[in-house]
Amino acid sequence: MSRSSRRTRLPLAALSLASASALLLSACAQSTDASKDTGDTAASASAATGEKPAPFSDGAVKVALVRQSGAGDYFEQWGNGAKAQAKALGIDLTVYDAQADNAKQATDLSSAINSGAKAIIIDHGFPATIQPEIDKAVKKGIKVVVYDVETDTKGVVSTKQNDASMAQAVLDVMAKEVGKDAKVGYVNVAGYAALDKRDTVWKSTVDAQGWKQAFKVGKVTDSTATDNVPLVSAALTQNSDVAGVFAPYDELAKGTVLAVQNKKLQDKVKVFGADVSNADIQAITAEDSPWVATAGTDPSAVGAAVVRTTALELAGQLNKTSVEFPAVAITQDFLREKKIENMDQLRKALPALNLSQVSTADWISNVAH
Repeated sequence: MSRSSRRTRLPLAALSLASASALLLSACAQSTDASKDTGDTAASASAATGEKPAPFSDGAVKVALVRQSGAGDYFEQWGNGAKAQAKALGIDLTVYDAQADNAKQATDLSSAINSGAKAIIIDHGFPATIQPEIDKAVKKGIKVVVYDVETDTKGVVSTKQNDASMAQAVLDVMAKEVGKDAKVGYVNVAGYAALDKRDTVWKSTVDAQGWKQAFKVGKVTDSTATDNVPLVSAALTQNSDVAGVFAPYDELAKGTVLAVQNKKLQDKVKVFGADVSNADIQAITAEDSPWVATAGTDPSAVGAAVVRTTALELAGQLNKTSVEFPAVAITQDFLREKKIENMDQLRKALPALNLSQVSTADWISNVAH
């Protein structure tokens, strides 16, 4: 949603996009020690050369990460990047994850406020539910950094994928692949900040290209990819002559791919998605896959960059209220030609995914991916 959101990421990246991906079934908060193994084999920290400013000069700094994550490896990689960067900075990171329960996220945020955290990072969420707690945190003097959450509270730092650039990057590829005046399909869900922004670009591209939108379906559930298969299959039954389908969130794209294959239309219908992860790369490069292009950011790099942004804000060195992470287009042809099978290989082949120069300073041990 990077794969965010008015409700949750759809990687959105987000929704991380988040990214984004189907929401996890478990609704239990998770308290995670950042010193534990993050599982991110691609992450290594470059040494800091500068003197640490306050509050980092005084030892470990307590930070809370309040998440509304989903299933799939986008969210896992985002979290791994955040944890690795926190460890490198000497941050004592406590992670809460509401996993599709909006009421629980508000409770988690309240717990984070009362935990003694110097800063709170909010990764996706439904603004109507968490806005009162955001206001409480700011009034209490806690630094608040949000990722793919819409809020107008003064003093909050906003971080996000550049969802417009993400949609435009992949739609530029789609325009070349299907041509003007084509009949096309659309799989998306309204009400998520990242997807709404991608929708705006979709609408303008449809007009500019003279495309004929044959259908729009889509929903987000605790099994988004699986639950969209029958929706897209039914739409394709009535519109098997569409040239392409745009599904601007990787779990929506996965469901669309399965539907196209179930209808045996993979030689006729091309799928254009958004977000990128190990699972997405495998789906795109699989034999007979109709998923021919996506666009995204590196979720691990984004998670790390959000933590660095928070560190700079705590040190009084950020001097801005928003940070955006640009997306890049990634085609099936590129992945196959370069024999790319995972994010580690993609990072090497596409240096533009590396956000190591975003939100950094000489005193920050910067996690490289």
